Amino acid sequence: MSFRGASRPNASSGMGVADHSKIAFVELQRKKVHRYVIFKIDEKKKEVVVEKTGGPAESYEDFTASLPENDCRYAVYDFDFVTSENCQKSKIFFIAWSPSTSRIRAKMLYATSKDRFRRELDGIHYEIQATDPTEMDLEVIRERAN
Repeated sequence: MSFRGASRPNASSGMGVADHSKIAFVELQRKKVHRYVIFKIDEKKKEVVVEKTGGPAESYEDFTASLPENDCRYAVYDFDFVTSENCQKSKIFFIAWSPSTSRIRAKMLYATSKDRFRRELDGIHYEIQATDPTEMDLEVIRERAN
């Protein structure tokens, strides 16, 4: 008899994903309601929840300023840019923010839950792992997008 149902998180699969997290991602991806969405792990609920969203007019600086200095987060950012052929494009970045100053427990929790969470978000173009702000600088994003 097994107690490991699909919805029950365990150490190997990481956290569950709150419905509003999936909805916020779709709103960013399809409806362009958000420029970015920052997610955090709610340890009591054992799921990934939305911590903050940024409106379409917010900048990349607004987004990076919203990430905590000493704690891990997941984030998606909708990067708009113009190609060398003068085409307007948009790419969605998944950012796993794990600053070196965050607690070991937080780093482990976010690392073990990342793949499962990212699989729930269908339509991500690029993934960036960042342990300090320079690893997710706007130039890094721009280079990856082109």
